[in-house]
Amino acid sequence: MSDKVMIGLYHVVKNFANARAVRDFSMEICQGEFVTLLGASGSGKTTILRMIAGFEAVSQGRVAIDGMDVTGLAANHRPVNSVFQNYALFPHLNVFDNVAFGLRIKKVPEHAIRPRVHEVLTMVGLENLATRRIRQLSGGQQQRVAIARAIINEPKVLLLDEPLSALDLKLRKEMQLELKRLHRELGITFLYVTHDQEEAMSLSDRIGVLAMGELLQYATPEELYRSPTSPAVAGFVGETNLIKGVIVDVIKGFTIIETPDFLTKAPARDDHVIGLPVVLSVRPEVVRLGTFGEKTLCRGKIEERIFGGSLVHLWVRISQDVMLHCVNHGFVSQAYAIGEEVDVLWDPNHSLAFSQMKTAMSRSLAGGIGQLGSNGSDGP
Repeated sequence: MSDKVMIGLYHVVKNFANARAVRDFSMEICQGEFVTLLGASGSGKTTILRMIAGFEAVSQGRVAIDGMDVTGLAANHRPVNSVFQNYALFPHLNVFDNVAFGLRIKKVPEHAIRPRVHEVLTMVGLENLATRRIRQLSGGQQQRVAIARAIINEPKVLLLDEPLSALDLKLRKEMQLELKRLHRELGITFLYVTHDQEEAMSLSDRIGVLAMGELLQYATPEELYRSPTSPAVAGFVGETNLIKGVIVDVIKGFTIIETPDFLTKAPARDDHVIGLPVVLSVRPEVVRLGTFGEKTLCRGKIEERIFGGSLVHLWVRISQDVMLHCVNHGFVSQAYAIGEEVDVLWDPNHSLAFSQMKTAMSRSLAGGIGQLGSNGSDGP
């Protein structure tokens, strides 16, 4: 991966009739990066992908690929190829002819097509299925054909619009590994669209989190998870407990926060002011349950328990409005039963407090702050 910008979107706007799907959107993607646009349905991620590909016209702003302004350029003249959710394969052609189709459109000599197709089929693990008809392939094999057809023309950018959503969970995991391997081998820029946060986190060098056509945060998976800029991002990238409170003091690098059920603290930020309402974000894996004596932050009752093998998910009812989600290793939490009362504790260094301004700016992201108004935290 280099510092050279391969895809640039500058103040891009997209209007449909009376609706604005994308709002003043700017983003730069470097050559060789694997970047994912992550958002709920209707967030504008596919529309952005289609504007880059040239399938949708830009209402305002500019799109550049490899330093060239392509805003008004037709789709077939852009150095990109796309892989879609429905694969868009030709059922009347076999695997070889599907993959060779793009080269034949470009009038590449047949003697040059054959070795190139076999090279690409080998790359995606389909070298022994060249003569198979599309209907004779599994979903995963069809996906590999779609990818092979997209990369055979050696595009500068590969656009992938939720390409794994039709596959079962095990196959999706396998294809995620295949995509990462192909990305490393090809060295081209991948722009991926998904609503699946786990998929985005496992595949990407950087992730852009979208809501209602706006970019909420653009960062590495680690940055998004550990340092989200809003409760919406915290709630959408991974799971978190969101708790309302008020700042009562700021001292020695910590903000003291009073909630209806307990007093706690979080690392101080520049926008923390005494009396300001905040939303506290605490990841489930940092919540500890047990018997802590004077160190106890609050007490609650186990309301739900889900065994997931190596991990056990527990939901602890603190009050009528607050229920905390906790994740423990299976061997640690075997003793906890529904109805059991427990002490709750977490390291304040591993929590984040977002000011009212950040909270208001991010209310639109589905699955994030939307739950806060009803129960104050994520529930089962």
